[in-house]
Amino acid sequence: MAHSKQARKRIKQNEKNRLANKAKMTAMKNGLKALFAAVAAGDKPAATLLLARTCKIIDKAAKKDVIHDNNAARQKSRAMRVVAAMK
Repeated sequence: MAHSKQARKRIKQNEKNRLANKAKMTAMKNGLKALFAAVAAGDKPAATLLLARTCKIIDKAAKKDVIHDNNAARQKSRAMRVVAAMK
């Protein structure tokens, strides 16, 4: 257990940040799942709408350093390729 006041504060901050990061990761993963489900269903208008929303979520996660910039670029590229390949 932390002994100093500063260490106790850092424990609280770390937990708060961990939960915020987890929420951002969950939102990103759910967005990608919804996008790929729309692609699998063949719903191009919904997929296009979800692509914009998902890219925005991914960009925010990268900006807040929840994920690495290259990871964000890879995820967005993968999503865009899948939507572009739809008929």
